[in-house]
Amino acid sequence: PILPPEPGCPAQVIGPGPTIRYSAMPEMFESLMYTARRHLVISTPYFVPDDPMQAALCASARRGVHTTIIFPARNDSWIVGAASRSYYSDLLAAGVRIFEYVGGLLHTKSLTLDGDITLIGSANMDRRSFELNYENNILLYDRSLTTDMRQRQESYMAKSNPITDEMVARW
Repeated sequence: PILPPEPGCPAQVIGPGPTIRYSAMPEMFESLMYTARRHLVISTPYFVPDDPMQAALCASARRGVHTTIIFPARNDSWIVGAASRSYYSDLLAAGVRIFEYVGGLLHTKSLTLDGDITLIGSANMDRRSFELNYENNILLYDRSLTTDMRQRQESYMAKSNPITDEMVARW
């Protein structure tokens, strides 16, 4: 007999740490960036990428993917905030849209891809998360869930300031 489909959606848990294949998380982020074809939206409070991560993000925008990243306007670590901003110029030059959330410390770590895929969890896009911390993210392939996450990301952008080349030059 033909059984009805089971509820749920395909998902994969990524739980690396310094003692167990810590490169799995940056590889996941980079693979998703290179997979994007139409839309890539990311939110992260801590952004201190290594060269391959920065290159993947810039390559996404250069390929014509509508690429957006949302950071907090005020970070709880001024050092990390300043380090994150040091990458803005290259991102903007590649065509990445940058927003800074002004409604407090935006702590959501999310990535949505082409309306179908969502990555959420504890990993920031920084070397500390990738090399020192034990993290836990989940990759979900579900259009409805991704639509909901995109709406949440849009609500963050509505409470954010878009960052321009002129602003970065003044810093």
